[in-house]
Amino acid sequence: MVRDVLLQIAQVATVFIFAPLLQGLILQWQERVQRAQGPGIWQPYRDLWKLFHKEIVVPQTAGFIYWLAPILAFTCMLTVPILIPVLTNYPLPQSDMGDLLGGGFVLTLGAFMISLAGLDSGSAYGGIGSSRSVMLGILAEPTLILVFVGITLLAKSMLPFVVNHLLVQQPEVYWGPAHLFLVAAFFILLLVETDRLPIHSSTHIEVYMIEEARILEYSGPLLALLKWGSMMKQFILYTIFCNVLVLPWGLSYKGEALGVLGALLALGLKFMLVSLVVVFVETAQSRLRYYRYQEPLAASFLLAILAIVANQVR
Repeated sequence: MVRDVLLQIAQVATVFIFAPLLQGLILQWQERVQRAQGPGIWQPYRDLWKLFHKEIVVPQTAGFIYWLAPILAFTCMLTVPILIPVLTNYPLPQSDMGDLLGGGFVLTLGAFMISLAGLDSGSAYGGIGSSRSVMLGILAEPTLILVFVGITLLAKSMLPFVVNHLLVQQPEVYWGPAHLFLVAAFFILLLVETDRLPIHSSTHIEVYMIEEARILEYSGPLLALLKWGSMMKQFILYTIFCNVLVLPWGLSYKGEALGVLGALLALGLKFMLVSLVVVFVETAQSRLRYYRYQEPLAASFLLAILAIVANQVR
């Protein structure tokens, strides 16, 4: 149906348009918690506008991956919203291209290309950031697979829409230990993948930066694509966390205009709630040395195993 196609376009557009707003909201609340004024929730849009109007400066050592990575990473982030429930609780056209695991692979592909770009630039900081990112991925990716296995055993399916319906229709499953363990494990992964662990640095002037180091040699529109793609990745992970696992209510089930608008407003409220928790957790923790990165990831791995065990014994 034409309406379903338009709804699918609306889902992708929602991630595309509102991802910088979520980033601005989180940064603003971080500053307010630290008793600072903050740049305002619209600052990410202004930053992207300025970057798109600046020239591109390319390192002499850069190869074709330097040019390819931003475009491919940005495209990956536009693909995942097709597979997950952003505004509706039923599949839309092309949603059957993949499941949660497939969406995870697409996100990983984007991150892998950025790591290659950090190495391809020839910068020392790029190499450090890429190597540290890969070290985090060594523990994060198996944990993510275990979480998806736990979801599969819980819902007998890896399709996000099936998981959403199960948790809405069966409160005993929602409040069961298996589901609660999965939520806790995924929350830690959410902190890792959105650079909110206390080992991360969101600025480019600290030597233990990870995400910023990989893209340090980028400028102009290419840097804008990378930053926008990172914001969309954060939006996608928040959407999966909210609409599939934690708050599966508030989605449109008929696809009517009023229901879609209500789903968009509900999504904003969910993000505000989760963002408050994320900001509190990030602010309350003291800065840790990088070598302690394995502690939260090991805890997430253990929680995923406990979820699988709890599901088998229920």
